[in-house]
Amino acid sequence: MSDSTPILTQSDLESRPSLGETIERCIGDFSSAQLVQAFLVSIAWFFDAQQTFISVFTDAEPTWHCTDDSCNGVSNLCQLPKNSWSWDLQAHTSIISEWDLECASSLIKGLPASSFFMGCLAGGLILATLADSSLGRKNMLFLSCLMMSVSCLLTIFSTNMWIYSVLRFINGFGRATIGTCAIVLSTELVGKKRRGQVGSIGFFCFTLGFLSLPAIAYINRGSSWRRIYLYTSIPTILYCILVRFLVRESPRWLFIQGRKEEAVSIIKSISTSENQRSLIMDFNNVSFEQETWNVDLYSAIKILVEKKWALRRLSAIMVTGFGIGMVYYGMPLGLGSLSFNLYLSVTFNALSELPASLITFFLIGKLKRKSSLLGFTIMSGVCSVLCVVMGKIWTSVEIGLELVAFFSACTAFSLLLIYTLELFPTCVRNSAISMVRQALVFGGVFSPVLVAAGRQNNFLSYGIFGLVIGLCGLFVIGLPETRDTQLSDTMDEEEYKERAAAAGFNRLV
Repeated sequence: MSDSTPILTQSDLESRPSLGETIERCIGDFSSAQLVQAFLVSIAWFFDAQQTFISVFTDAEPTWHCTDDSCNGVSNLCQLPKNSWSWDLQAHTSIISEWDLECASSLIKGLPASSFFMGCLAGGLILATLADSSLGRKNMLFLSCLMMSVSCLLTIFSTNMWIYSVLRFINGFGRATIGTCAIVLSTELVGKKRRGQVGSIGFFCFTLGFLSLPAIAYINRGSSWRRIYLYTSIPTILYCILVRFLVRESPRWLFIQGRKEEAVSIIKSISTSENQRSLIMDFNNVSFEQETWNVDLYSAIKILVEKKWALRRLSAIMVTGFGIGMVYYGMPLGLGSLSFNLYLSVTFNALSELPASLITFFLIGKLKRKSSLLGFTIMSGVCSVLCVVMGKIWTSVEIGLELVAFFSACTAFSLLLIYTLELFPTCVRNSAISMVRQALVFGGVFSPVLVAAGRQNNFLSYGIFGLVIGLCGLFVIGLPETRDTQLSDTMDEEEYKERAAAAGFNRLV
C-alpha cells in the first residue's frame, strides 16, 4: 500500500452518511429473518465444540484391574506381565487400549490432540484471509464445515496412531476458521444494538456442543470409539447442506467487494419493515470509499501489520488470547487425571460454560470490554494457582476452583472475540479474529504437554495455566473501550476514530 492512500477528513465523514450508518438504518430493529440467519450460522459452533473436545473420550486412558495376585500393590501396569491385568472395558473403547499405547510416552499419547491443534494453526494461517478476500464469509463457513465433517467421518477407518493423527490434523485444519466466520457473519447481519447478543448465540451453541459429548460418550460406553466420530460427523454433513442453500452472505462484505446489488438484495430480505426498505435509496449517496489497496490472499494481514494502531491492537489482543487459550483448551484435557468420574467432570466443565454464555448474552450491552476481560483473566489465573495449593490441603475444593477458573476462562474467551470484532473494521475483521483465534489455539498446542507433565506435579499444569493467563490478561490495559461504538467498514474510518480519540486525550492532558 502506498503512502498516498487518501485519509477521510472530518468534513468528508460528516457531510454524507457512512456505509455503516446506512446499513444500520436499513437493517433496523431485530427481525425474525435476522434471527433465523444468526441462528443458522451460529449452529456451526455446536459441531466445532464437538471436534475440539472429542479426544477427551476417544483418547482417554481406560481403567484396568488385576487378574491375579501378582499385581497387588503395583499401580503402574507397564511394570506388570501382560497376562496379570486386563482392561475394565473392551479394548476398542479407546485408541490407547485398541492400539496398545498404555506404555507409550506422553508425547505419543498426546500426538493426536497436538496434531489437531497444529492443524488449527496451519488452517488459520492458510485460510485466514479467504473470508475477507475471495471467498467471503458464507462460502468459507461452508467449506470449513465440509472439510471438518468429511475428515471426521474418515477417522473411523484409521488403522493406527499415525493415520489417526494425520486425520486429526486435517480435521483441525478444516475447523480452524469455523468460529471466526460464524461470529463475523452473524454479527454483520444485524445492527449494533443486537451485535453482542447475536455474537453470544454462538457461545451458547458451543456450550451445547461441548455438553453433548459426555452424553454421546456415555451412551456409547463399552462400544468402539469410532462410533463417537460417526455420530458427530453425519449431523455436520447435513448442516453443511443447510449453510449452502439457506445462509446469506454478509451485506457489509459484499459492499466492500463492490457487489452493491447483491448487498442491497440481502438487506431488503432481512430488514424489519417497508419503511426501512425504502432507505435502500440512501445507498446512492453513501459516503463509502473502497480501500485503495488490492485485496489478495494475505493483504488483510499485511494491512494490519503496516498500520501502527492496528498492529498495536492485534499484538495486545493476541497475547491475551494465548493465555486464555492455554487454560480454555488445557483444563478439559486434564480432567482424566482428576479423581472424579470422567463423564461427570466433563459435564460439569461444559455446564460451567453455560453461565459464562448467559453473562455474555444478557450483560454484554452493559459490560465494559476492557475491564471485564482484565477481571476474568485475573480471576481465572488466581483460581488456577489455588488449585495447586488447595489440592494438597483440601482435595474436595480442587474441583470447585478448577470450575471457577474454567468458567472465568470461558467468559474471557467470549468477551475476547466480541471485543476483537469491535476493534477492527469490516475489511480486515475476519482476518483479525482469525489471528486472535490462532493465538488461542497456539496456547492450546502447549496444553497437552503441560497436562502430561502435570500428572506428576500439578504446578506444571494448573500452576503454569494460572500464571500465563493472569500475566497475558494485563496486555488489554492499553486497548481502547469499544462498548456502544459503531462498527467501522474501512481502515480509514477506524484510523480517523483513533486519531480523534488521541486528540481528545491530549486535550485532557
